[in-house]
Amino acid sequence: MKNMKQIIVLFIAISLLGCHSNSAKTATVKISKSQLKEYATVFKNLKRYLSKENGKLWDYQLYGPLLFVNPDNRTIIANEPDTKGILTKNGEVYTGILPAKINIANAPLDWNGKRWSMVMLPLPKNYHVRLNLMIHELFHRIQPKIGFANLITKQSNHLDDLNGRIFLKLELEALTKALESDNQAVRQKHIRDALLFRHYRYELYPGAKEAENTLEIKEGLAEYTGSILSDRTDKKLKAHYIKAINDFYNDPTFVRSFAYVTIPVYGYFMNLKDKNWNKGISKNTNLTDLITKFFNVTIPADLKDTINSIKEEYGFNTISAFEIQRDNKRKKFIAESEKKYIKDTTLAIRLENMSFRFNPRNIVPFKNLGTIYPNMRITDNWGTLTVEKGALLGKNWHIVIVSKPTEITDTIIKGDGWKLELNKSWKLIKTGKNYTLKKK
Repeated sequence: MKNMKQIIVLFIAISLLGCHSNSAKTATVKISKSQLKEYATVFKNLKRYLSKENGKLWDYQLYGPLLFVNPDNRTIIANEPDTKGILTKNGEVYTGILPAKINIANAPLDWNGKRWSMVMLPLPKNYHVRLNLMIHELFHRIQPKIGFANLITKQSNHLDDLNGRIFLKLELEALTKALESDNQAVRQKHIRDALLFRHYRYELYPGAKEAENTLEIKEGLAEYTGSILSDRTDKKLKAHYIKAINDFYNDPTFVRSFAYVTIPVYGYFMNLKDKNWNKGISKNTNLTDLITKFFNVTIPADLKDTINSIKEEYGFNTISAFEIQRDNKRKKFIAESEKKYIKDTTLAIRLENMSFRFNPRNIVPFKNLGTIYPNMRITDNWGTLTVEKGALLGKNWHIVIVSKPTEITDTIIKGDGWKLELNKSWKLIKTGKNYTLKKK
């Protein structure tokens, strides 16, 4: 998954489908010869680079099936054929059209007999950023094979709360100071303080430790892999991490994007001491416990007093003032959302066989009901829902709610900032003041 801002702004797909069928075999692919040569060169260079790495980082070769997909026309450029003959040999690459039911995103994809890494075009122009992105996605492809099968992530809603954000920022400020220093003792001091802020955050929010760990195992390790193998010099790598943290602060919310900056930085420091630090990790590992033990950090009994004695060194007053102002705006948004999704007329759609993509940078936890996604695309048995101005996804992913329909036909239904393309076997019905979908 790039510099960090580019990483996180790209859509992530979450699919509840095991595989996808392809009905686009006869679609026309239009790619210039120069582009085909360019992509072939990218594949060759990536394969050559990872052959030299020889799977040392995870004791497993990272290079494998890779799809580049143009989101404008769904054109595929692949480094190898699929098993069903859908992709066609085109020079030194393979091309085809991705079916409309598959959401385009930077993500692993089980399709046509293979597990692929999908990467959205255009590719980053910067060599290191591009390498970072491709290797991040290649790691996701092999995660199940190296001990991380059936990963389930929990959303860290506390990171949209006032103190959750404050103490995450203080942790990252301490890590930034560690990156800026070449003195081992100074580095250790700042890493210790970062971990103290982290542990204090967990004291404030029961369950936060386990929730954060699920995303740090899934995305944090992927981004650590992408960044540590991005062929950057040590100086450039530290600068990359510092910029990634600063860019991260601009994310509207932190609940799903924090892992892209925390684990890569801790991993970088551990890698300096032990190149094999990651090889004992499984999906059951708690990374906070591992990191705390690795750096021999003892959590004091008077943790709150210790935090109060160090927090201003990392800009607590400035961070707190900003976050209080932001929190007031958040509360106003939640009140407006309560009217939109609970009190006003809505369309509530049951999810049966969902695949969806979203932007992890801007999602907002909504009370105990679920999460508001400002932008998303869902495909399901009933059709395709595209959202540009917000939808509420239930906390168990069983229902999605949008505002009142304002334009209704047999196949196209629209509302404020959303569009539903309805399959022919489904229809819109009204129940009381609200709407839902029903199979004919």
